[in-house]
Formats: sequence, structure tokens, C-alpha cells
Amino acid sequence: EQLGNGQNERKVVFDIYCKTDCGKYFIVEMQKVQQAYFKDRSIYYSTFPIQSQAVKGKWNFRLDAVFTIAIVDFVLFDDESSYHHSIKLIDEQTGKVFYDKLSYKYIELPKFTKILKELETNFERWLYLLKKLPTFDRCPPELKGKIFEKLFRYAEISQLTPAEMKEYKKSIEEYADVQNAMEFAEEKGKRIGKEEGMEEGLMKGREEGMEKGMEKEKILIAQNCLKEGLSTEIISKLTGLSVEQIKSIM
Repeated sequence: EQLGNGQNERKVVFDIYCKTDCGKYFIVEMQKVQQAYFKDRSIYYSTFPIQSQAVKGKWNFRLDAVFTIAIVDFVLFDDESSYHHSIKLIDEQTGKVFYDKLSYKYIELPKFTKILKELETNFERWLYLLKKLPTFDRCPPELKGKIFEKLFRYAEISQLTPAEMKEYKKSIEEYADVQNAMEFAEEKGKRIGKEEGMEEGLMKGREEGMEKGMEKEKILIAQNCLKEGLSTEIISKLTGLSVEQIKSIM
């Protein structure tokens, strides 16, 4: 969690935020659900480690490097086929890097389509794992290596401590509560829509039935009046039927 400079300023919570021994800052964001302004968000996040380096008093404004890595489970760059994007500040006229201490790495998992036997580098193996990890119950032979075996050990729920297990279950319950609330709201919306539709149909049916009944009653009255020899004008005034309707009844 990175707090703002003042009480009313916004804070951020990073997925991973660390500093290396040589002073480089790394922010890692993993995002499953698409957001309208995710690029803006990643730029905004990178400003926190930059501002945190400010020194009170005399300072020459030297900054350590800041890297933002975003691994997303949706398409962020619609017009490009590449799944790996490396962004820096450049001089538009020369294309040369203007500032090499600020970097943004974006990885779009949906665009990574290689299968196990096609993986060539550890970078590709990492992407494959991040995309497919929920489907594995053990480490595939093609991904043998200390770092991947370590990853699978961390991924095993059975390896969690009691405190971690408690937090894990709490997060699962909270997620389930949200899902249940969304499903309930959706079902309620469907039910209300169906009930309103049925009620509207019944009311329309009643109205049409009443109209037909009144029309039939008017016709019966007109028939009786005609039998009594009343004029079409008088019958029209009594029933509300037009003279043409009365003539057709005749």
C-alpha cells in the first residue's frame, strides 16, 4: 500500500512493489478484468515510487529507475498482434530514448498462443504458466527447473500456513459473496422483467376482453332497438356505434 502525500490524497495498492539491491523499483500489476483506462492507471502508479525518492533539503534530483510491468488477461493494444510491449519516453524526431530510467512493460496473455512443445525460452514458459496454471495439478515435465518447481510449491494450497489458509478462505468467501450477490441481482431482474411482462399481458388481455365485451353488448342493444323500429340516428346516440356500423348490423 502506497499512501498519498496528504490525508485527502488517493492511495494505491500494488500487486507487487519491490526495490532491488541496486536501487531499481519494480511495480507488477496483474489484471484479469478489462478496464477503460488501464494505461492511465499504470502511468499513475509509476508516479508513486518516483515521488517517494524526493529528499527534504538539498537534493540534486537524481532518480533511481522505475519499471512498471503489467500482465493482463485481455487485449490492451487492439491494432497490434504482438503480446509483449516495451514502452519508454523517446524523442519523436529521432526515435532515440530520451529517458532510460522509466520503463513500462505490457504483456497481453490472450495473444500468447504457444503450446507446451513450442516453448523455447524461460520467458515463454513463464507466460504459458501464468496463463495455464489453474489447469495444472502438477508441474509438466516440459517446465522442469528449480524456479518453476518453486512456483508450483507456492501454488499448492496445502502448503499454506494456518494464518495464510484463513486469509485465503476469507478471500474465497468474499469472492463467493460478490458472485452470489451478482447472480441474485441478475435472477431478480429477470424475474421482475418476466412478472412485469406477464402483468402487462394480462392487463392488455383484460382491456381487449372488456372492449370486445362492450362492443358485443352495444351490438345486442342495437339489434333490439332495430327490432323496435328505432331510427339509426337514435340507436347511434344510445350505443355510441356509428351509423355505418348500425347499417351493417341491419
